[in-house]
Amino acid sequence: MFTGIITDLGSVQSILNNGDKRFVFNTAFDMDTVDIGASIACSGVCLTVVEKGLGWFSADVSAETLSKTTLGFWTKGTPVNFERALRMGDELGGHLVSGHVDGVASVVSIVPDGDSKRFTFEAPEELAKFIAPKGSIVLDGVSLTVNEVNGKQFGVNIIPHTAEMTTLGQWQVGSFKAGDCQVNLEIDLLARYVGQLLERQNNG
Repeated sequence: MFTGIITDLGSVQSILNNGDKRFVFNTAFDMDTVDIGASIACSGVCLTVVEKGLGWFSADVSAETLSKTTLGFWTKGTPVNFERALRMGDELGGHLVSGHVDGVASVVSIVPDGDSKRFTFEAPEELAKFIAPKGSIVLDGVSLTVNEVNGKQFGVNIIPHTAEMTTLGQWQVGSFKAGDCQVNLEIDLLARYVGQLLERQNNG
């Protein structure tokens, strides 16, 4: 489990083809404190450390993960948000996050909002029903609060600190065509479970 609070902004060092793809990441984590087999959320995707060294670690990624997330578009130098798995006694600063990405959302617009930026995203139709105003959501591993929902589209505010410490701040107003930028999306665990319970009741 994770919290959606990013603790390192790293990057892809290289990508190797070994049946599955092996991603090698640059990181500022002290890898002496990370065990082989440990879980690290990489822009929201829970991956297992299979090799490590000073300032780097690698993880294998299956074809299924590549097809369901943005990892299939990553190349050498792609910036990546990192979060280590929760340990007993850690502060839950964001919300409970599984690291299992539900789908990919697209950026519709970015506009200034004071010192912050207001992002509007569009979610896949099958996931939009789980997104609610003032609810929690995870975008590229970052725990955020939903401001408003309009059909498949929803808005969030990115404060300067989040922009500085994560990949979200590297997108600039007017620097992309609508729909070009995509992020890994994980809906709130509680929303998913409540939705499943209601669906079972309605079908029962």
